[in-house]
Amino acid sequence: MASLAAKIVTSLRPLKNQGEAARHAKRAFKQRFSMSQTVLAFTLVFLFLPLVVLVVYSFNGSTSMTWTGFSFRWYERLFSSRELWRALRNSLVIAVSSAATATVLGTIGAIGVSWYKFRMRGYVQTVSFLPMILPEIIIGVSLSIFFAGIGIPLGLFTIYVAHTTFNLPFVFLMVMARLDEFDFSIIEAAADLGASERETLFKVTLPICMPGIISGMLTAITLSLEDFVITFFVAGPGSSTLPIFIYSAITRKGGITPLISALSVVMILGTVILCVFLRKFLKYIAAK
Repeated sequence: MASLAAKIVTSLRPLKNQGEAARHAKRAFKQRFSMSQTVLAFTLVFLFLPLVVLVVYSFNGSTSMTWTGFSFRWYERLFSSRELWRALRNSLVIAVSSAATATVLGTIGAIGVSWYKFRMRGYVQTVSFLPMILPEIIIGVSLSIFFAGIGIPLGLFTIYVAHTTFNLPFVFLMVMARLDEFDFSIIEAAADLGASERETLFKVTLPICMPGIISGMLTAITLSLEDFVITFFVAGPGSSTLPIFIYSAITRKGGITPLISALSVVMILGTVILCVFLRKFLKYIAAK
């Protein structure tokens, strides 16, 4: 009987191993073709396939969507276009200047609202967020009417004022978020050690808030560079920014030309390089 039972167990062992192997294979199949990975793959294709097509057709020798051969002619025209470089210069000047102004005002406002208790504090916070909540077309039209009403001609200055206006809430919000985590006992300790209010501001508060300040300024620069709607309403003759130039080129040519594709590729490369540099820079700041 014992030998018979042993034979039965021995004969059933391969069936058990086959069943375990089948379960492992089924589990591996499920892991290989999981729903989350499939959705991720489709999302990546949906997001990056247009960029791949854009890069490929920026090297097309023809103005049509028909591939006629590999060529650098559009990049040559891109770097020889004076109108393009003038628009890029305007965009950079306005982005940096408006972001710097919005950073200073937003940082001072956030520190003032956090430090001091006054009657209109809640009202100031609510009004500060309005440019971020309102649609851009409303802000653009209202600013255009305002400039026309007080007699300021449209140009680079009006674009600078408009960009500072809608960048200010973003800086204010980021610095406020940093101050919400702020330990105000540090300020009390600085005061006990004899530091004045000004010394506490520049040697304690601002260094602690610096990550929020830098993030707010970078966000403001990004928003200024890509803004089209508000800039369209407040721009004057000879003050076109890069988005306005791209829109004008598309409407003149009747569609997206390889010149615009080449410009987009250069902007994508510049953005990637800037993001890599800033990532390493922020890591260096965090390590210190």
